[in-house]
Amino acid sequence: MARVVESKKACTVNPLKMSQPLGASFAFLGLDACMPVMHGSQGCTSFGLVLLVRHFKEAIPLQTTAMNEVTSILGGYDNIEAALLNIRKRAAPKIIAICSTGLTETKGDDVDGYIVTARKRKPELDDTEIVYVSTPDYVGAFEDGYKHAITAIVKTLVKPLPVKADQITLLPGSHLSPGDIDELREVIEAFGLSVIVLSDISGSLDGHIPPDWRGTTLGGTTVEEIRAAGASSFTIGVGEQTREGAEALQTIAGTPLEIFERLTGLEVNDRLLQRLAQLSGRAVPTKYRRQRSQLLDAMLDGHFYTGGVKVAIGAEPDLLLAVGSLLHEMGAELRCCISTTKSPAHALLPAEQVVLGDLEDLETGAADCDLLITHSHGRQAAERLNKPLLRIGFPVFDRIGNAHRRMVGYRGTMDLIFEIANLMIDRIEHHHPGDWPLTPEARRAATGVPIADSTLTPTNLATASA
Repeated sequence: MARVVESKKACTVNPLKMSQPLGASFAFLGLDACMPVMHGSQGCTSFGLVLLVRHFKEAIPLQTTAMNEVTSILGGYDNIEAALLNIRKRAAPKIIAICSTGLTETKGDDVDGYIVTARKRKPELDDTEIVYVSTPDYVGAFEDGYKHAITAIVKTLVKPLPVKADQITLLPGSHLSPGDIDELREVIEAFGLSVIVLSDISGSLDGHIPPDWRGTTLGGTTVEEIRAAGASSFTIGVGEQTREGAEALQTIAGTPLEIFERLTGLEVNDRLLQRLAQLSGRAVPTKYRRQRSQLLDAMLDGHFYTGGVKVAIGAEPDLLLAVGSLLHEMGAELRCCISTTKSPAHALLPAEQVVLGDLEDLETGAADCDLLITHSHGRQAAERLNKPLLRIGFPVFDRIGNAHRRMVGYRGTMDLIFEIANLMIDRIEHHHPGDWPLTPEARRAATGVPIADSTLTPTNLATASA
């Protein structure tokens, strides 16, 4: 169990965490035909938009209510109404999802009341679902915003329905990639179960070329699928951040749940397959027995390069737990752990302490470590320390393929082990002929003449022979 320590510095240097509104927008991007909106200034939205575009290398639909000095003081109802009407007219989304920012939270805008008033005044909004979540960016982090957004979607759109025994709901954490979600969907469907993913970025942010262009999200969980989650017989959450949404589903529809703290590793995936076998009444498919055997072999091969390695990790709580626990199981030592926000996941981390801090704290703690693990904003620290850097989390903007990277399931765990082990192999120092000077006797035997130089190398040996 890790002890949580909060950094007491006067300011943040090279921030590790991303904001709550950005995390909420990320959750909304997994809904089909959705337009996420940040209720705040244009700068708040522009900053988040840049990070999302750079990470996914895709066009990202994200709008703003464009608050200014006057509306920030007098209230933002007119901006909310104008934004709803303009988006409805131009993009015709099925869902408009609004998240607040620090600006409007400080003012105290009653956005729930604004939405009720707008619906009464503007009947043209009747065919559009509107979801609102409070996400002030002066508290919490990316993971918190994502968590609250999923809960808001459930509470707004899900209603109890007759239970379908072969349908389950999957709540992936914000640390899972589109490739991770595809992997989990394949595993669940292999047991003959149908799955509703909430929210499903594997449909909207998987890097596909769409046949047409819309101003909204292209793919993801539809409104009909969200409503149908009320009929699921079971809820599986990945990461502690999904517990709030799963419990909301349980309250609304009575759906039992199980939260997997991570799905990166051997034992946790064994538990997932056992649970799916129990839910479906089917045996574990043979291909997963094969994948498990391959993972065991990968762990055997990889531990030669991870055993005894001292690691510094900076990540959101659930991602920190997933990667850190796997490294611990592979014989590494979690020397420095930096995270962004409080979470029950920290209690499960096999480390002495977790610091809620920034990338400066990571760089300071990583001085005697062998490997750095964080997002792309940690690359300068890795260069200064001359340490290898494994890029994980959000944002990773100096690599491509983030949508297809996998770290869950037997195959995803194996991919991660290979990636880490190969990084460490690159740091192995290889010897050269000049690293072993010849003895005087060997020099005389090699040249036939006495040589005064006691550090004969292959270069001067060739010279002396000539």
